[in-house]
Formats: sequence, C-alpha cells, structure tokens
Amino acid sequence: MRYVQLRAFHYVAIYGGFSRAANELFLTQPAISDQVRKLEEEYDILLFNRHKKQVEITPAGEKLLEITRRMFDSEKQAQELLTESRATRTGTLHIMADSAVHVLKILARFREKYPGVVVKISQGNTETVTESLFRYEADIGILGELPPASDFETIALNSSPISAFVALDHPLAMRKSLSFADLLGLPLVMREAGSKTRKKFEDAAEAKGFSFTPTITAEGREAVREIVASGAGVGFVSAAEFGDDPRLIRIPLEDEGQMMMDETLICLRERRGGKLVSAFLSIAQDHANDIVPDT
Repeated sequence: MRYVQLRAFHYVAIYGGFSRAANELFLTQPAISDQVRKLEEEYDILLFNRHKKQVEITPAGEKLLEITRRMFDSEKQAQELLTESRATRTGTLHIMADSAVHVLKILARFREKYPGVVVKISQGNTETVTESLFRYEADIGILGELPPASDFETIALNSSPISAFVALDHPLAMRKSLSFADLLGLPLVMREAGSKTRKKFEDAAEAKGFSFTPTITAEGREAVREIVASGAGVGFVSAAEFGDDPRLIRIPLEDEGQMMMDETLICLRERRGGKLVSAFLSIAQDHANDIVPDT
C-alpha cells in the first residue's frame, strides 16, 4: 500500500470522480485511475463501481473513506502544528451554517485576531451541516438543533422563538400576533424537508391539533424570504434571523414559547485540536460567555 494510492482513492471518493480528483491533485486522469486500480488489485477489493461516466463508491470504499478522512485530517493537523504561526496567517476555515447571522460577531472577532485566514461560509439546513462535518467538507457548523450523535464539541449561542412574517402590504401585516387557527386556509411558504424551523413549527402545531401543508416549498431561507416579499404567502423564521428587510413584517405567534430555536456551534471532537478550529472555538466560547477575548 502506498501513500499516493490512498491519496488518489481519497480524492476520487470525496470529489465523486476521477477527473475532478485529477484536477484537485494537478495530475492526469489516467494517473489517478492507475493508482486506484493498483490499490484494488493489490488487495483484491472493489472500491468504486464504474458505470460509463458515473463513479459510485462501494460499501468497502465507504469504510476505507472513513479511515482516510481521519488520516488526511491528522496529516493536516500535523502540518498546522509544524507551521503553527503560518496556519493562523494563511489558513482556510470552512463554516457551514443554517444562518450566518448567528456567527457574525464571532467572525468579526476572529477576523480581527487572525486577518490572514480565509473564511468560507456556506449555507445549509441541519442535515447538510452535519453531513458536511462528517465528510470533512466543513470545519465548523452552526445549526438550530443538536444532532443526536455524541461526536461533536458544542457551544450554545442563543435562543429565539419562531415567528410568522408577511409582505408589508399583506392583509395580515397589521396583526399584533397570530394563532394556528388564524393560519388555516392561508397560503404558507415553508422551507424544505430537513429544516428544523419547519419541523419545530409543524410539531408545535400538531401538539395543538393542527396540521399544515405548505402551498410553496422553497430551498433555503433567502428563497422563502423573496417569495413572501412578493406577497405569495406567510413564511416562518427564527426571530433572531428575521433581520431588517423593509419589505417584510414579522408577526409573533401565540404559541411561540413552544417553538424556540436554540442555535449551537458544533465541530467534530476529533478535529477539535486543529489550530484554526481551536482558535475559532476559543473565541466563540468567549463570546458565549460575554467575555472579550484577548488580542
């Protein structure tokens, strides 16, 4: 078994194909294919199913990928340790958040202390956040509900109720609050399945004997916001994430006490020792404790 063979396998697995892996490693596709083929032949194991131009990882490949993820992450941490000062000057930190608003103040403090670090922020719901962390595609996650797995280091950030919101000229815009009964028969705009905001709302409604089917389902918070702003229906959002949009009016829900969104920062425990991850968690913990970190 050679390092280059495992590296070739790892990149094909995480990028979903031989061409993309070759691009990432600055090698030719035949070279990548040859390394993976030699690994499979040497151990008489099939790591990928090749169907024309499609590449699908096998169960054996999935098990090996779990090992190579840890292996290459440990390699990254070793590099950070050996070049510690450089890691916090020129490194890259990937954050996957259900809403970036919950991490803006932490990010500002982090950027002040580590101005040379490139921060990449992607958006996703709870399912995609946890999946990205497990796949090592993200270093830090921000989500509205703790995952059941015990693989994570966590820091509680804040808690806020779910509210309804409508366009400024919507007939409900002057209402001080809304009940579940008020929402019956109205066009509702909700996020995709997997959204914890939607699940919290639906669970609270069901507990009160109500059931709602969205008129429009949209992928992502911004899509819901734009659809509601057009006057197409009533949307739902955590009060902390409502923001300042002059086109929209937020309306509290009467049962909002049963629909609290607890935003939490998480990272994989096994990656807690990474220089940038550790630095970000330290600042996040200081923020959670309302302590200004040392500079």
